[in-house]
Amino acid sequence: MTGIVNTAQAEAWNGYEGEHWAAHADRYDDVNSGFNGHLLDRVGAEDRVLDIGCGTGQLTRLAAARARSALGVDLSGPMLATARARASGVPNVTFEQGDVQVHPFAEGAFDLAVSRFGVMFFADPVAAFANVRRALSPGGRLAFLCLTALTGTDLGRVFGAMAAYLPQPTGPDGSGPTSFADPGHTRAVLTEAGFEDVACTRVEADQVWGRDIPDAAGFIADWGPVRHHLRQVDSARAAKATEALAGALERFAVPDAVRLRGTAWLVTGRRP
Repeated sequence: MTGIVNTAQAEAWNGYEGEHWAAHADRYDDVNSGFNGHLLDRVGAEDRVLDIGCGTGQLTRLAAARARSALGVDLSGPMLATARARASGVPNVTFEQGDVQVHPFAEGAFDLAVSRFGVMFFADPVAAFANVRRALSPGGRLAFLCLTALTGTDLGRVFGAMAAYLPQPTGPDGSGPTSFADPGHTRAVLTEAGFEDVACTRVEADQVWGRDIPDAAGFIADWGPVRHHLRQVDSARAAKATEALAGALERFAVPDAVRLRGTAWLVTGRRP
């Protein structure tokens, strides 16, 4: 792997966090794949696509099916191992392990950069997006998905049910998963990084978190940020938190699944 400046995230994604995503790749895709079309609709047949924070590579593979080529870059060795295995036999897909903030992309090597919830954890977002801009050809496009604020959303209600026992999985200053929840902040970052025509559009999609309430509750409790906080409290508080989690999921249970309505910002921009 090339140089890394985001060492804390590299440790997490090459440890439990990345291993959990790699082991449950299909489940995480069930959560997020409803948003794929917002990005894939922008892929043209001659595009060279860069997938930022590609994870286990579902979006990268789907983009490659529409494009000239697709490269997925991620910090996580475990997730990239799954991505490469699943892309076996697909000739126009490649994956590289690296920190997008400093990865040595060739200038102008891509026509479109996309990301499905893979841009929220940069150590220096302006520097990271400036590096992505440099990797795009003149007129090259950027399109990524990021979380909205949790307040008033289905996911926010689920996490809110645990708030009496655990911290929320995002910092009080909006850091972490919701670091780009404020469109004004997002536009400022991308403008400083050299992008033009920046726009933020709110989009929604169904997200399947499990086949029933116990399955979904167990999966969410094992998700990295929730698991971390569960391990910081005593067993009694952890038990109350998981009970509250299961209770909050009851309203989202249907006969075949637990479905939440997910919300995201679709952020777009262009290299001049």
